[in-house]
Amino acid sequence: MTTLLLNGHIHSPSHPDATAMAVRDGVIAWLGSDDVGRAQFPGADIVDLDGGFVAPAFVDSHVHVTATGLNLHGLDLRTATSLQHCLRLIGDHAAKHPDGPLWGHGWDESGWPERTPPTTDDLDAVLGDRPAYLARVDVHSAVATSALRRLVPELAAAEGYSPQQPLSADAHHLVRAAARDRLTTRQRHEARVAALDHAAALGIVAVHECAGPQIGGLVDWQELRELDHGVEVIGYWGEPAHDAEHARALIGETGATGLAGDLFVDGALGSRTAWLHAPYHDAPDTCGNRYLDAETIAAHVHACTEAGIPAGFHVIGDAAVTAVVDAVATVVDRLGAPAVARCGHRLEHLEMVTPEQARQLGTWGVAASMQPNFDALWGGRDGMYAQRLGPDRVDRLNPLALLASEGVPLAFGSDAPVTSMNPWETVRAAIEHRTPSSAVSARAAFAAATRGGWRAGGVRDGVTGTLVAGAAASFAVWDADDLEVSAPANAVQRWSTDPRSRVPALPRLAAGVALPRCRQTVRRGVTIHG
Repeated sequence: MTTLLLNGHIHSPSHPDATAMAVRDGVIAWLGSDDVGRAQFPGADIVDLDGGFVAPAFVDSHVHVTATGLNLHGLDLRTATSLQHCLRLIGDHAAKHPDGPLWGHGWDESGWPERTPPTTDDLDAVLGDRPAYLARVDVHSAVATSALRRLVPELAAAEGYSPQQPLSADAHHLVRAAARDRLTTRQRHEARVAALDHAAALGIVAVHECAGPQIGGLVDWQELRELDHGVEVIGYWGEPAHDAEHARALIGETGATGLAGDLFVDGALGSRTAWLHAPYHDAPDTCGNRYLDAETIAAHVHACTEAGIPAGFHVIGDAAVTAVVDAVATVVDRLGAPAVARCGHRLEHLEMVTPEQARQLGTWGVAASMQPNFDALWGGRDGMYAQRLGPDRVDRLNPLALLASEGVPLAFGSDAPVTSMNPWETVRAAIEHRTPSSAVSARAAFAAATRGGWRAGGVRDGVTGTLVAGAAASFAVWDADDLEVSAPANAVQRWSTDPRSRVPALPRLAAGVALPRCRQTVRRGVTIHG
């Protein structure tokens, strides 16, 4: 049976003036005008779009599904404006939910007047003898009550331990695992469903789950794989492989798409655990954390390349990026650039990269899975990045335009629950980058949030993620206040305003303008929202 959608604004480069689209068996069969569509498909089911904007559905290239769901209906501390406000939010939530362990996320002391995180004593004074795990916004450190700390006998001997200050590195992984183990199967299931429902309601049809032994654990990933939901989950497992046989065994055990995602080379700038060449501006006694040595990184890339499996790492600091680029260069010398390029290796975050490194990554076909909202939240001369790195380094972070200009495939995501999953916020952050020379055009940003995510996930057929005849009918219908050829004055690349360029319009995305509202989300012809 054919469904004919009429009276819409269809975002299709091949048919920029299309107002109608026919879908048959989950595939786009035709695009054009309403009158031609009615004549060509006389027996079709008619759907009146009533002026809705139809665009390819989004792909979120970096999420943590269970943690996102826990945050959606749990203790969200991202609104805390001071230490005392944070503690009040914790106390209010605990009073409304008096039973069981407490799991929260989102505090960020870099914007508080005290610039001081909660201590163990602070939490104990509010929560008493109740186990509680409260992650910093970047989820690379967390505070925990004494009751939870006591459940981890080896905690005090772990790297990153402090009796009062937030836990990082191995100590954070240990206490997070202890908190995670106290979640019930039902809590985990409800969290996953909530997160994927939320994604579908935002026009997202696929997410890249960045799983691993130090994140959610194997049970969490296996339960997510078995979940029957309309949103497609493309999984990555962050565990280093020793050789090709080991890499294949890990893929066989986990069923993941690749051994990539959050395989941590370092941590995060906010927690001062990103690995830097030079010390932190506001902590001159440290250059951050290195979790993998050069030999382990190179062995992993070599193993995955030999096995034909996507490899990748979490890299944020410039020293971490250098370690990975050097390792890939070594593998290129051994196995050849074509062998590396065929695998679809990827790097998560990639916030501090030089022009020469960008050129190398583009040559080798290594994708950059990035989060433009990081810059929106923490960039600029007065943001967290400036606090941590000082004025000389802050303008070099998240260089989207540089990477795009060197041919590095871009895929955009949220790192949810770290930032909002709303993909229009992601696109807007990319075109309104706080460092103007690092901004990309609306066209490039939208592509990175749609077909870029499919490409990074291994789908490279050239049509998935677009609205053209023969492509999967995965799209979203939006209510948008206005459509325009959208690009800010400081964009590096512009969308052409010449109708001969055959570039379809996007909704206005300027700061202060209401973002589009999702009316319906369809994956392969099946409605999953609306």
